[in-house]
Amino acid sequence: MTAQIDLPPDPDDAPLADALKQSFAAIVGEANALTQPSDMTPYLTETRGLFTGKAAMVLRPGSVEEVAAIARLASETGTPLVPQGGNTGHVGGQSPRSPGQILLSLSRLDTIREIDPVGRTITVDAGVVLQRVQEAAEEAGLLFPLSLGSEGSCEIGGNLASNAGGTGVLAYGNARELCLGVEAVLASGEILHGLRRLKKDNRGYDIRNLLVGSEGTLGIITGAVLKLVPRPAGREVAYAGVASPEDALALLRIAERRGGAGLTGFEFMPRLALEFVLRHIDGARDPMQAPHAWYVLVEVSSSRSAEDAGETMEALLSEAMEAGVVEDAAIAKSLGEAKTFWHMRESMSWAQKPEGGSIKHDVAVPVALVPAFLRAADAAVLDAIPGARICSFGHLGDGNVHYNISQPVGADTEAFLSRWREINERVHAIVAEMDGTFSAEHGIGLLKRDELARTKPAAEMDLMRAIKRVFDPNNILNPGKLVQI
Repeated sequence: MTAQIDLPPDPDDAPLADALKQSFAAIVGEANALTQPSDMTPYLTETRGLFTGKAAMVLRPGSVEEVAAIARLASETGTPLVPQGGNTGHVGGQSPRSPGQILLSLSRLDTIREIDPVGRTITVDAGVVLQRVQEAAEEAGLLFPLSLGSEGSCEIGGNLASNAGGTGVLAYGNARELCLGVEAVLASGEILHGLRRLKKDNRGYDIRNLLVGSEGTLGIITGAVLKLVPRPAGREVAYAGVASPEDALALLRIAERRGGAGLTGFEFMPRLALEFVLRHIDGARDPMQAPHAWYVLVEVSSSRSAEDAGETMEALLSEAMEAGVVEDAAIAKSLGEAKTFWHMRESMSWAQKPEGGSIKHDVAVPVALVPAFLRAADAAVLDAIPGARICSFGHLGDGNVHYNISQPVGADTEAFLSRWREINERVHAIVAEMDGTFSAEHGIGLLKRDELARTKPAAEMDLMRAIKRVFDPNNILNPGKLVQI
């Protein structure tokens, strides 16, 4: 697919000399310095197939000290480093782009260092898979609420570097809100020891919050202290059928009033997205007997009891039905069914793949404007590509829409994908009119770098470039990603 999207040109870095490769390999050991194409391929190909990376080698350090030694040598020799976690990113931030760059995989840094059940924190290496953090929290009777469709393979370092969002943002915030401290290796090789468990610390500028969301351009995150929250005593999950996005928004208002802080999930999707899931995802089933134009997945949690969660869910759905907002609803009858309901929502991006080419958008607008955005974007897309199948779903509670467009039935995939930038421009123009963002939770990387530079206020871009130069004066940390200097 790469050839179908207009991407910035690859840098013209000179290939690494064999002697320099050997010096880097000596830091991690020959077994963890990959140079054969077959060994490097899994690190150079990302999930969507939009980017095919190029690198001199893949280094797999096993300690923070090895990361620091690699950074020191890279700084001395001007060798670009591209940090990578689980390789699940969608915007090319994790992909090296020339035979003069080194891919730095953090996956071997996979130790859960400490759990503090009293202070409700967990300290982990950057390479720990998100699902392992969730499981460790559960074993301690707590909850780590960051939840993503890729949680079985994405890693904490990448989650923080991209400031990941997911389905729990409505109640718990995104990755930045769930991080108390970070450990990172700077471009110079210096280790930033910031693994603090403090919930209050006003000692000057917050370096942690600069590193979180910086996509590896300011430092290489090697560890983090993450917040845990009390595990709910009860949880209810339901699908509600509604006639329109306006009705979904009305349901959100009812759910927020009835559920308060206990409203822990509120996802919306059109019938088409559900049909893709039913067609292509094993174990999926239609949650209701009759089809509906739109669906909302609602989750209510209670710190008191399962009965309390159930009563709240029934009360909000009853009120919504009486108001004519909800046409029908199905409450999960078991934990297994609740998991199936969530799995169906989390599989929607994957379910689009068998349907052919898909043009993706990760946008956010003010919550109240989501229905207006959908109407305007649908009209703009269908004007350009009649028959396009619009599969817009996402996190209505925080205004984040995954506005995905599947090719018309029978269309030529290559021709469809060649219009990626054109369609992006149409959709993003509507987002801009609503004072929204074209990057809600997936980051900037390479895919959106130039658009960021064109659209972000000049003063803000100047500050971003100045910060980059302070942290990375030789431009060796993920160069060309997020911000170009």
